[in-house]
Amino acid sequence: MTTATIPATTERHAADAQAGPETRSAIARRPLAAVTGAEIQAPLIQGGHIRYANLDYGASAPALSVVSAYLNEILPFYASVHRGAGYASQISTSVYENARTIVRDFVGGRPDDAVIFTRNTTDSLNLLAGCLPVVDGVHSGDVLYLDIEHHANLLPWQGVPHRSVIAAPTLAGTLDLLRGELAHGGVSLLAVTGASNVTGEVLPIRALAALAHEYGARIVVDAAQLAPHRRIDIAADDVDYLAFSGHKLYAPFGAGVLVGRPDWLDAGTPHLAGGGAVQDARIDTVSWTTGPARHEGGSPNVLGAATLARATQVIADLDVDQWHAHENAIRSFLVEGLARIDGVTVHQIFSDSASFDAPTVEGPGGGAGTGTIGVVNFSLEGYDAGLVAAYLSAEHGIGLRDGRFCAHPLLRRLGLPSGSLRASFGLGSRLEDAKRLLTALQQLRQTGLGWDYVVDAGRWVPSNDTRTYPHWAPNTPGTAGAAPCTLD
Repeated sequence: MTTATIPATTERHAADAQAGPETRSAIARRPLAAVTGAEIQAPLIQGGHIRYANLDYGASAPALSVVSAYLNEILPFYASVHRGAGYASQISTSVYENARTIVRDFVGGRPDDAVIFTRNTTDSLNLLAGCLPVVDGVHSGDVLYLDIEHHANLLPWQGVPHRSVIAAPTLAGTLDLLRGELAHGGVSLLAVTGASNVTGEVLPIRALAALAHEYGARIVVDAAQLAPHRRIDIAADDVDYLAFSGHKLYAPFGAGVLVGRPDWLDAGTPHLAGGGAVQDARIDTVSWTTGPARHEGGSPNVLGAATLARATQVIADLDVDQWHAHENAIRSFLVEGLARIDGVTVHQIFSDSASFDAPTVEGPGGGAGTGTIGVVNFSLEGYDAGLVAAYLSAEHGIGLRDGRFCAHPLLRRLGLPSGSLRASFGLGSRLEDAKRLLTALQQLRQTGLGWDYVVDAGRWVPSNDTRTYPHWAPNTPGTAGAAPCTLD
């Protein structure tokens, strides 16, 4: 485990990280893009309201305002796709199918790459798990993955032949360990995250793809966290499969996508057996179709696919330097501020994640940039992470994530079995959000909690909470159905 102040950026953006307070304020005092709900008012337990500081983009990012407007524009034309000759149905079908092309272009896909719409990244990776090559009823190779993965890129592979590697303290050492395991042979797929959902550290995707292919394996990248923060080009990086989710990419409705080589997908077990996935069905037999329809049985999430595609267009049009400078300014300010608070520890996996430059098949460094995205993981000595999160929400109107982030093996190796805290931000964030978090943590350290808190349904909540909620929402503290922070 490494616990230290994380270098804020890659070398390319080191100047932004070293910028003074005035420069950072100029870069990040305003959101880079407008998001829906940016000005909602959160009720405070002590009375009054304050603008909600959303530092939980890594869980679900707010919808871009442009995407919300697009949704309102197409919603009147919403109808069933692929099944109707009517005007609205034809428009909906066109929007849905065109979304595939938009998403393929966004990730730099090859012309023949399949684009399959799913419920989310977890669904996409489970789909791929059902398409691993099988010869005479036996899987033709193992899936290889690291212990740092989100459960979405961990649990689907436990149902098929698999091997796991404990990541080394450095990225360089981790690549060496993967090479050693691949050299034993018998691996059909290397499954890796593009960026850690826990710490925000970016992995060298092109180097990993080259390594997998060197030993006859394919690679799938869980890009749920990477896609909202970095340009992706799967053709240039030679990535075989890529999965990500709309709800982290500023699009509502929870659509996900799997993009990649069609041969495994066309031969694999249909993910959803149902209408639209067949060429012909009889009482007790079926002939399955190929292409995306093979795995999209039933009525698809048309609006989810459409808004996901629209969000990718907005992100594709961003000025990369402005985009990264905005994110880096907030992240470096937050990390440096946390380092000045007694008892706060910032967590990372790899000691070389900010400057790692791996050799690739083209030569040293090509396409192997790493660094960090807009995610900061930390803990506060003497306080349970869930209690800190409840305090920040109730007394300061700040939302961030606490718990184990659906990455239990990683949290155990980081020495955080009961969880930690994660602040995450993006296009709609501003430097003020990070300042408020630092002020609130300083206050907690200096004067303690300003309210009494109790555990309800496994989560910390303010006692005697009399805050009111919108008239259409349940007027109760939000613990109903919530997983305790030690479970999620």
